[in-house]
Amino acid sequence: MNTLPKLSVYQARINEFLNRKIAQLDINDPKLLEAMRYGLLIGGKRMRPYLSYITADMLDISLDDIDGIAGALECIHAYSLLHDDLPAMDDDDLRRGKPTCHKAFDEASAILAGDSLQTLAFDILANHSFSNHAKKHQLTLIQQLVNASGYQGMCGGQALDLAATNKTVSLVELEKLHSLKTGALLQASILMTAECALNITIEQKSALAKYAQCIGLAYQVRDDIIDITSTEEELGKPAGSDIDANKSTYPSLLGLDGAQKKADDLFSQALRALNCLPYNTEDLENFAAFIVHRTH
Repeated sequence: MNTLPKLSVYQARINEFLNRKIAQLDINDPKLLEAMRYGLLIGGKRMRPYLSYITADMLDISLDDIDGIAGALECIHAYSLLHDDLPAMDDDDLRRGKPTCHKAFDEASAILAGDSLQTLAFDILANHSFSNHAKKHQLTLIQQLVNASGYQGMCGGQALDLAATNKTVSLVELEKLHSLKTGALLQASILMTAECALNITIEQKSALAKYAQCIGLAYQVRDDIIDITSTEEELGKPAGSDIDANKSTYPSLLGLDGAQKKADDLFSQALRALNCLPYNTEDLENFAAFIVHRTH
C-alpha cells in the first residue's frame, strides 16, 4: 500500500492550520520567523497529525478539537528535526530534498527556530479553542505532550541514540531507544486524541496504547530498512546515513530479512490490539499496513 485514505485531505487541513499559526505571530525578527516557517512548512508526510485525525474519526471526536493536538505534535516533530540535523547531532545537509535549516539559514537560526517551534507547540495547546468536553482535559493533554517530547520521551531517546553511536547495542536497548525517540510522539498522537473522546474505557485506551507502541517501533524498523534500500531521491536525504554514522540499526542486528520479519510481527501485534476495540478500525489498520510497506 502506497497511499492512505484521506491523507491529502488531512495534510491540507494541518498545513492550513500551521500556516495560520505562523501568520498570527508578531514579526520581531524576520529571519527567525522565516526559519521557523521553513522548518515547519517545507513538506513532510504529516504522519502524526494524520494519525490523530483518523483516530478522531474512529472515536467520533470533533476535528476542530484535534487541530490543536495535531498542530502541537507537528511543531514538536519539526523542532526535533531542525535540531537533529545540526552538526552537533546528525550533521545532515538535506531534509525532504531541500537544504536543512542550518544550511538554508545558519546554525544559530536553526537552533532558535527549533526552540521557538517547541514553545509554539505548548502555546497552541494552552490557547486552542477546545470544545467544553475537551477543555476539561487540556492540562492532561499538555502533560501528555511533555512526557512524549521531553527527557522521558523523544529527547531522552535522541540522547540514547547519540550515546549508541560507534557502539553495538542489543536489540532490547535499540527498542528502548526508538520507543522513546520515534514511538513516543506517535503514541501521543493516538492517546492525546483518545483523551478527548466521550465514554472511552481504560481498557480501550490500553488497547490503543498497545497499537501505538507497536506501530511506533514498526515505523523505525521500516525506516532503518529503507535507509538501506531506497535512493537519495526517494528519501529526500542521503541514503545509508545511519550506516555512515556507524549506528546500530535493526538490519545491522537482524539482517534485512530479519528486520522485515520484525516489522511484520509488530504489524500483527498492532492488529490484534485493534481487534479488542468496538470501533471501525479500518483506517488504523490501513495506517499500520502503510507503515510496514512504505518505501520512503
